Order: sequence, then C-alpha cells, then structure tokens
Amino acid sequence: MNRLKIYNGQLITPYRLISNGTVLVDENGVITAVEEGDVQASAEVEIDAAGKFVSPGFIDLHVHGGGGADFMDGNVEAFLQVAKTHATYGTTALVPTTLTSENEDLIETFHIYEEAFVQNREGAHFLGLHLEGPYFSMGQRGAQDPRYIRNPKPEEYTGILERYGHLIARWSAAPELPGAIEFAQCLKEYGILPAIAHTDAVYEDVIKAFENGYTLATHLYSGMSGVTRRNAHRYAGVIESAFLIDEMDVEVIADGIHLPAPFLKLIYKIKGSEHIALVTDAMRGAGMPEGDSILGGLRNGLKVVIEGGVAKLPDRTSFAGSVATTDRLIRSMIQLADVPLLEAVKMLTLNPARIMGIGDKKGTLQKGKDADIILFDNNITIEKTIVEGRVIYSK
Repeated sequence: MNRLKIYNGQLITPYRLISNGTVLVDENGVITAVEEGDVQASAEVEIDAAGKFVSPGFIDLHVHGGGGADFMDGNVEAFLQVAKTHATYGTTALVPTTLTSENEDLIETFHIYEEAFVQNREGAHFLGLHLEGPYFSMGQRGAQDPRYIRNPKPEEYTGILERYGHLIARWSAAPELPGAIEFAQCLKEYGILPAIAHTDAVYEDVIKAFENGYTLATHLYSGMSGVTRRNAHRYAGVIESAFLIDEMDVEVIADGIHLPAPFLKLIYKIKGSEHIALVTDAMRGAGMPEGDSILGGLRNGLKVVIEGGVAKLPDRTSFAGSVATTDRLIRSMIQLADVPLLEAVKMLTLNPARIMGIGDKKGTLQKGKDADIILFDNNITIEKTIVEGRVIYSK
C-alpha cells in the first residue's frame, strides 16, 4: 500500500465543510490528517480534487445485488460483482442481504460469503450479512416468497447462530410473531442487530420490541403496518411507532419512487438527520438497463420487471426491491426533500456506521479511521472511490 494525499478538495467532516483541505493516508490505509489548506507531506500517490467534494465513503446497510448479480446466486463471482458495481457509485462498505429462502440456500450463502470476503479487493467492503427473513408476517411479505415464511423457532435459529453467527451483522424479523422477542434477545447475545421488517405489529408490540433490541426499522413504510382498526378501535402501526420512539433508527429507500417527496420530507422533519440511514435495497438490476430481471437467486428467484427506475412484480401490484445506487439516494434527499448536502451525507456515512457499531473505524473523515473516501461533483457524480486507502474506482 502507498501513502496517499488528497488535496484541493471540499472536505465533508462531521462538523463542517472545509473549503480547501487535504487528507493524508498512511501505508496501512488509515487517515493520518484532515487539515485546511495544502498540507506539505510526501506521498507516493497524490490526487488533486480540483475543488470537488471529498467525503467519507457511503455505507449501504441493505443491498441484495447489482450489476446483474445477486447475493443469492450461489457463487463468489456474484458477491464480487455486486461489490464492484456499487463501488462505482460511491459505496465503500455494504451489508450483503439475503432473501427468505430454503435453509440449504442460506447455509450455502454463508460459505460463499466467507470466500468472497477474502477475495474482495476491487469492491465495497463487506460488513457482515443481513438476513431478511424468514420470520415475517404473511400479510406484509411483499416480494418475499411465502413458501418459506414462518415463525422463529429456537431449534432453528440457535443452530444457525452457533455455526454462523460471526458472519451475521443484522437480522430482520416481524416482532409481533410468537417467539420474536426471545429471538431478538438471542441475537443480542451474539452481537447481531435485530431489525423490524415485513410486520403487522402495533405500537404495543413495537415498544416492547424496541426495549428488547429491535432498534432499527427496515425500509420504513415498505412492508409494515400503519394505523389500523381492530374492533372499531384505532391502533398505531410500525410507521407511527417509529416516529413516536425518538431513538429508533429508520432505513429509508430514498430513490424517489418507493417514497415520493412528501414522505421523504415527513421522515426528515420528524426523525431529523440523526436517526435516518439511507439504503438502496438494490437488487441485481442496479446499474443495469431496464427490462425483465430476477429478484433473488438465479435458480429459484422471482421474476420481476424493471421499469421507471424501480423493480416491480410482473403484475405491477407491488415494488420488488429498488435499482437505486447510493449516489441517487443523496440526490433525492437534496432535490426532493430539501435536505442540506452535509446532512444527507451523514445519513449514508456517520449514521450507518453508528447503527452497525463500527463508528470507531468508518463513517467520517477523521484521523485514525479507515481511509474509505469518495470524490464527487455538485451533481453527486462519483469521480473516485477509495477503500481503506486503495483507489478501486476512477472515472
């Protein structure tokens, strides 16, 4: 690894924008300085940012695929392709996400992930797996395959955790299901983040879930309950609960389609910039032309169609994952929700790092942190992507 110097850039820090600054990186891929002006220092690689923004790399907590590949395809090449594709759009770290599937497919994915983690040198860094399902509400399954949806059973998930818990970063489930609270408690013992998803829970369920570790709402508004009536009485759903619980973090698919402008503005108004994590929820069609595609693995995935900048079920009754990239998320928040650039960037850097417990290493341009850095222009067009001090993409 070579020492790196990035100068003449607009540095985005957690506290301010440094209009003419320098970032220095040592031979171990660690930031050693973030300073105003052109710092005089020797480096084997020098990058003139030419006045462009220099930002922490984007961290995507929820991504299924991209570049024509999916993490459920059953091979290492798919993992590497997804990581490389998203790196070209500014993602320097991501959480590979599975779909509800047969246990055999899930076990295979664990082994493939281990191989891909070691081989991944040209794409976004892997932060551990996100298991999306199979413990969901059937009524909120969305594009999840109903054949595999079930309630959490200790004899099933404890076996998975004992063997593969070290590979899992987060696990999404419906907290109202029988056994879901005990499931979350078990996840916490393994250092895994429980998240609320594909759920018909009401406020009373959500507050109990939050107290037991479900501190993140997966893709807010998508696959979750809003206000409902039961025996003529109104109950707050997960959406209202996420707003009411100040400390609950929420994922937002800010592609402008899953959530149009009024929803993005509402979420930002209530949750502020502190508790929002922007996610792509991207499937294999991200970075690809529109047309027919597959959600999930090639062997037993679900046929979908990509049109109008989103993936849909063939009958157009539901969205089936997005084809967004992280640069698009930033543009949407700025252009549709009137969010300032620095706050939008926080939602893809500092906040995801905090949520995943890696804020000591990633998420900000600060001395001592990993040199996950991107350069982009006023339109959020990515010019360079740097992962742990290595330039892996240059326009």
